[in-house]
Amino acid sequence: MRTLITTAFVSLDGVVEAPGGEPGYRNSGWTFKDIPFDEAAYELKGREQEESTAMLIGRVSYEAFAPVWPTMTVEFAGYNAMPKYVVSTTLQDNDLVSNWGDITILRSLDDVAALKETEGGPISIHGSATLNRNLADAGLIDRYSLLVFPVLLGAGKRLFSSADRDKQKLTLVESASYSNGIQKLVYDVTR
Repeated sequence: MRTLITTAFVSLDGVVEAPGGEPGYRNSGWTFKDIPFDEAAYELKGREQEESTAMLIGRVSYEAFAPVWPTMTVEFAGYNAMPKYVVSTTLQDNDLVSNWGDITILRSLDDVAALKETEGGPISIHGSATLNRNLADAGLIDRYSLLVFPVLLGAGKRLFSSADRDKQKLTLVESASYSNGIQKLVYDVTR
């Protein structure tokens, strides 16, 4: 069974919206504003790119990433080369870009569960706040790989669901603190 890994830049209060500067959100670009750069804090992102064998994203993140990520041939070479799966009930094959490698549309969480049952390595989930919450509620996420930024954003899309469900235990498998206040927290979901 393949491991499904949520990877995210997240504020201390759980917001994941527009960390890199996407338009339409008042705190857009919050990962780079007023937080000094510390290269060590981002080592995890490079390792994830090397270890992941596929990428899973929701439609909204796909529409934000598809015009940009294929042009980032140095920064995202690994991500650009791996197969991508987009979970969407509305996208059609003719909506997909042709310069970003193999892209498959999955229509449901059942399709994601079936993908997890296939042969292959870890699948990383990028962006996709709504998809992440739905996958967590369905018990499909296996690991949370988080860089927690020392900011409180208040409003914005949340990584974690607010559904009334049973407690989910996590096991800390890796952590570190960096000079700029970022915390690396990697948790496995305990089943």
